[in-house]
Amino acid sequence: MLAVIQTGGKQYVVKPGQRIKVEKLEGEIGDSIELSKVLLIKKEGEIKIGQPYLNHSKVLATILEQGKAPKVIVFKKKPKKGYKRKKGHRQLYTLLEIKEIIEE
Repeated sequence: MLAVIQTGGKQYVVKPGQRIKVEKLEGEIGDSIELSKVLLIKKEGEIKIGQPYLNHSKVLATILEQGKAPKVIVFKKKPKKGYKRKKGHRQLYTLLEIKEIIEE
């Protein structure tokens, strides 16, 4: 069984037992969360597609980690003009473990 979910403006293909990094979600480590924006569910060859979401379907997950991704350096320069800008960015993320896909 697999599902396509949407969270943080992105779509993910998930299966039970899988671990995924998503944009930061509220919650503490060990909390159970419910992802209700399910776009597609595939179960034993049968495919259900939402328009845009499947009603009464959800994916249950557990928060394993709240963290920051490695730093990304943004450097801008214009030659011969003396213009230089250096910025760093660390994106916040949540590591989820998919527990169950529920379809109704």
